[in-house]
Amino acid sequence: MNSPDTLRIRSEEQSARLPALLARAEHLAGAVLLGAHGRRRAGVGDDFWQYRPAQAGDSRRSIDHRRSAMGDHEFVREREWQIAQSVMLWVDQGASMRFASTPALEQKGDRARLIGLALAILLQRGGERVGLTGSALPPRSGRPQILRLAEALCQDDDADYAPPEHRAMIPHARAVFISDFMGDLAGVTTALTKAADRGVRGVLYHVLDPSEEAFPFTGRTIFESVGGTLRHETLKANDLKDRYLERLAARKAELRRLCALTGWQYGLHHTDSTAQSALLWLYAALDTRSGAAA
Repeated sequence: MNSPDTLRIRSEEQSARLPALLARAEHLAGAVLLGAHGRRRAGVGDDFWQYRPAQAGDSRRSIDHRRSAMGDHEFVREREWQIAQSVMLWVDQGASMRFASTPALEQKGDRARLIGLALAILLQRGGERVGLTGSALPPRSGRPQILRLAEALCQDDDADYAPPEHRAMIPHARAVFISDFMGDLAGVTTALTKAADRGVRGVLYHVLDPSEEAFPFTGRTIFESVGGTLRHETLKANDLKDRYLERLAARKAELRRLCALTGWQYGLHHTDSTAQSALLWLYAALDTRSGAAA
């Protein structure tokens, strides 16, 4: 059990992360120049989209008389749909995310927090409401919401592997789950199934350290989970490589299968790649016009 002193130290450490995370996320979002995030659907908004022939039920005020005067038919001036959508984030804060194979690399959790918060900033700039899955921080717009998101993302989970939070899914919203997905996939299956039942579509974004892909271990090696609950020692780590890589490939295949069944997208990111490349892919994947795929 954590003592009051331990809790105080952890709280101070987590609070110290917030300004740096927020500054980096805002800088990253500012570096991604993607233009307006319109949806090219007719509806309420200020931007012109198209003219269409007038139909029964159209009000006289919707008729564009200038365009109609050019021919024998009346036309309606349609505007681009700009109603704010809701996007829900889940960023894995379990202990397994606090891993980096070298000091030169970011921990998986730090990279996940950065791209998650930068994505939230970009989406808000495009008129979206953004929040977290669950009931603690429902989607909202505005600068205060970004600050609340940053604060929430700075909290760590004591569990080695944290399952996705799937409560309070907003029907027909979108969602992004960012994790190393190293834990039991039953939680992922449950979350995606419940999301699909509510018409929620989104992205599973798989974040891995490059060593987790290459398995560069040989000789005597001690493998231990970050949270300390699992430990395995071997004298011939290289003998485990093929089996490990097979299981990792099977895990990726299962995540892709779950995405295909539920209408989600799967993306893979390594922490030795740039955060900007991750943000660009995620932003495009959430744009229904782009048809982005991993």
